Amino acid sequence: MVDLRWSTRKKPLPAASTGVEQEADLGQVTEPPELAEQATRPRVHQEAGSAGRASLVRELYPLLRDMLWGARGWPILRLVLAIVIVLVANMFGQVRLNEWNGAFFDAVERRNSTAFLLQLQVFLVIVTVLLTLVVAQTWLQERLKIRLRQRLTHVLLDLWLKPNRAYQLGLTGKAAAQPDQRLQEDCRLFAEFTAELGAGMLQALLLLVSFVGVLWTLSSYARFEFYGQEVVIPGYMVWVAIAYAAIGSGLTWLVGRPLIRLNTERYAREADLRFAVVRVNESAESVALYNGELDERRNLDEFVDAVLKATRRLSGALARLTWITSGYGWLAIVVPILAAAPGYFSGTLSLGEMMMVVGAFNQVQAALRYFVDNFPKIADWRSAVLRVASFRHAALDLDEAIAHNQCIEVQLHPEGWLTFEGLSIALSDGSILIEDATAEIRPGERVLIQGASGSGKSTLFRAIAGLWPWGRGVIRVPAPEQIMFLPQRPYLPLGNLRAAVSYPAAPDTFDEATVEAALERCGLGEFADALDRRERWDQTLSLGQQQRIAFARLLLHKPQWVFMDEATSALDDESQASMLSVFTRELAGASVLSIGHRTELEAFHTRTLHIRKTDEGAVLLARRPQEEPPLFASWVHWLHRRLVP
Repeated sequence: MVDLRWSTRKKPLPAASTGVEQEADLGQVTEPPELAEQATRPRVHQEAGSAGRASLVRELYPLLRDMLWGARGWPILRLVLAIVIVLVANMFGQVRLNEWNGAFFDAVERRNSTAFLLQLQVFLVIVTVLLTLVVAQTWLQERLKIRLRQRLTHVLLDLWLKPNRAYQLGLTGKAAAQPDQRLQEDCRLFAEFTAELGAGMLQALLLLVSFVGVLWTLSSYARFEFYGQEVVIPGYMVWVAIAYAAIGSGLTWLVGRPLIRLNTERYAREADLRFAVVRVNESAESVALYNGELDERRNLDEFVDAVLKATRRLSGALARLTWITSGYGWLAIVVPILAAAPGYFSGTLSLGEMMMVVGAFNQVQAALRYFVDNFPKIADWRSAVLRVASFRHAALDLDEAIAHNQCIEVQLHPEGWLTFEGLSIALSDGSILIEDATAEIRPGERVLIQGASGSGKSTLFRAIAGLWPWGRGVIRVPAPEQIMFLPQRPYLPLGNLRAAVSYPAAPDTFDEATVEAALERCGLGEFADALDRRERWDQTLSLGQQQRIAFARLLLHKPQWVFMDEATSALDDESQASMLSVFTRELAGASVLSIGHRTELEAFHTRTLHIRKTDEGAVLLARRPQEEPPLFASWVHWLHRRLVP
């Protein structure tokens, strides 16, 4: 008899999500408040609330460093270099076009038909070159979007799908919520806006540098009469362009600043709606059996209303910003002409020179007002950077938080056993579910853990798998390649049935005959002809058939240690016996640790651990089924049968 006491006394352990497992779905756990706070407090700014406080450079630099570092970043850098070359060439082309503008209008002013026709020919050459450069820039920019999205997606996938991290990130709060949104929509927005805005800003800078000099030279002799005094303003048109752009940019920032927060909120609500719809679709059968369509409609209406509310707020902010951006654009048509008119009417500038001044002013002013024209897109990009960076920080901070707290250590056992050494597991309130448990399971043993739902059995399994680090003590486990876990609802990946049966190995790992034999052994022989058929097998197969698939995987992978959590709950007694006979035939030497409620399972296992609650806490009682009960207990049982009718 082994007596391991489980206590609910509070200990100074890092808080965990819950010690009460959801038998049907191991992933449905509540948020660990203390760990989530530690993991997200240092750097992760929850949703839009901290957008104004977050540093763009601090968020953007690590992302770009991860994307561009090493050999995988070279394709992106080559594309960036090619775009820079094209933009520089475009800059020279624009300067040449502005020079042509002056010569063309001078020919018009002089009514010189020969010069007029010559300038038309020059125009065709310049336009052909510029058109070629624009097409090249567009193609390179689109390729850059693809490369950026590919690299960023791979970086986030590498972070998200590290061992156990995807599960643990689900416990850390909003920063890691909706990974589908982060990996699909936010990566797309980040890549597209980064390529577009990056190329646009660089082009605006190059045009600004090239045309400021032109504009300064053409307007260096502007003279004005002020109270009888002649005033000379060097580079007059440059200062007009700067002042005009500064006014527009300042007003745009004041009016459009809320767009960053509103864009982030809108995308968050969109993600919530998509998740809710997918969840209803995945549970359509259960919803229909409960006639719950009306209730689900009410729930979805709430998500839709949240999206519409966020969109309405965003549309109002965009409308207010349009007053600035559109008005700024319309005034830009006449502002350079009005500014250059004194020089033209005074005779200082010819028509061609005035048109050159206007063209240069427009280029300088367009470069300076890039912020004004693209502020909605910049706000959208800024919110995408915030969301992607928050997801990245959540993944990294999770490791940091676990590393800096006392956690359960999972180590390899030198002899390939499973042992618990002073194991304690924490609950959400900081109390201990398991206190100082010490036990060992040797190769070849088959151990059954039984107890009431919510007593902590599945939490122990998570700790063995390394999914639950919150607590202290040491779990020594066999080599990972010798272990396979069978949850109550097996995971069936998207694809064909062969991929589902072979998982987690590649579909072509096992030959046709071996896979078909495994299916036949597990009572799924009728699916042998459907191995290459692509379906949603997690919806096509019943839960009982899915559990048979899990046993077919055992036959293919032949693990030496098997951990089962209600892995036969959907099977009848005969089918359960057939599946469990795998461990007395094909996998006779395998060690088994399983969770189950059926009393029939005790006969299959060599040792049974019972979790029972008492006033002082939970008690884990262990005994071997084949042991005879004590003499006193047998006598009491015999007397009870005789005296109680």
